[in-house]
Amino acid sequence: MFLSVFDIFKIGIGPSSSHTMGPMIAAARFLDLLRGSPFHAHGARASLHGSLAFTGVGHATDRAVILGLDGTRPESYEAEAAEAALARIRAECQVRPEGLGPLVFDPTRDLVFDYDTPLPGHPNGMTLSATDAQGDVILSESYYSIGGGFVRTEAELAAGDTRTEAGAPVPYPFHSAAEMLDMAARNGKSIAQLKRANELTLMGPAELDAGLARIWATMSDCIERGLSTDGILPGGLNIRRRAHAIHEALKAERGLNLTAPHTINDWMSVYAMAVNEENAAGGRVVTAPTNGAAGVVPATIRYWLDHVPGAAPSRVGEFLLTAAAIGGLIKANASISGAECGCQAEVGSAAAMAAAGLAAVLGGTPEQVENAAEIALEHHLGMTCDPVKGLVQVPCIERNGLGAIKAVSAASLSLRGDGKHFMPLDNCIEAMRQTGADMSEKYKETALGGLAVNVPNC
Repeated sequence: MFLSVFDIFKIGIGPSSSHTMGPMIAAARFLDLLRGSPFHAHGARASLHGSLAFTGVGHATDRAVILGLDGTRPESYEAEAAEAALARIRAECQVRPEGLGPLVFDPTRDLVFDYDTPLPGHPNGMTLSATDAQGDVILSESYYSIGGGFVRTEAELAAGDTRTEAGAPVPYPFHSAAEMLDMAARNGKSIAQLKRANELTLMGPAELDAGLARIWATMSDCIERGLSTDGILPGGLNIRRRAHAIHEALKAERGLNLTAPHTINDWMSVYAMAVNEENAAGGRVVTAPTNGAAGVVPATIRYWLDHVPGAAPSRVGEFLLTAAAIGGLIKANASISGAECGCQAEVGSAAAMAAAGLAAVLGGTPEQVENAAEIALEHHLGMTCDPVKGLVQVPCIERNGLGAIKAVSAASLSLRGDGKHFMPLDNCIEAMRQTGADMSEKYKETALGGLAVNVPNC
């Protein structure tokens, strides 16, 4: 199993990789299936199940499916064009995907939120169908959005198809942290060097470096947009963006001898909050490894670049490769899906990735890097996913800030040791998987428990 750094870090749109990007990708895949079909389609239908139904409106799943069936993809999404397309579709009651002609699709009738019938493969299930002129179904496929923008059909999920495995064998095929550390020791390489060698089986070095630079540029641009934008977030909770005001206050305090020792935590938090406020507003973000946890890794990188002497932008690729190696292990052996394992799988995974990346660029050995990831993940175990009103706002935005703080603390703590520690990362990942399996569905991105049902009345 090999997950590329560009599988872990995808450029997409908010507010959710599993509830927005995934359904849009599923719709694109269904259109491709329909284009290859001998049947002539007259209309389209969609039904959302499980977590996609319960939190679909708050996560913009309905918009994603409608736009996806019209031919929009996450990588080509433009906000103004999307709004115009939605208005056209609702007025005409049809979608116009390229190569298929107009298909009858009335969002009020043909998009169903099925709260009663979960699909068997994963909490994030959806079924897309094409109909003939009489309204009979001529083609149907079920898809599962399993976190981080990854999508599986029912058959792929049953077969264990990752759809991200390299066609050619990679030189360092580690399936666990223990294997990763063993390969690093036997070959005298860092984790980033192992990961880079594997990536080079898929592309040349220039393409890899350009892709990594594009990922960081998108992350950095997202931070800057979030820091410079004020106002109220969409969705009905009337949550005010706070990153801009906090950032302005932090800048004003510089040089005035007002900075308390703990203020560095505010800098880390404001970078993460900036990203997740952009995500909540439906902006362009990088899944890291998901949209709901998109702020942790970029905030940690920004902290390192701006606040740590000797930090070099040329090493951001090393950070991202190290982080992706850890994210790939967590995804392969547990989950990065809040609907499957709660927020421990999202912010917890992101914190582990960020801690590993930071430890690496601060000079940590592979053992210290693995220890940093374990510390960060261990102290997110059991965290529920309980978004108020199904929106990726409360507690998600602040939670990313605290995830970044934990990541930096974990990296720092690991570098104080020699890499030897009691609990291996592999065991921690397995504990996270087991905890997620035991967790009540109320606390796994359904907005049926926890903070989601304990909302102030005023």
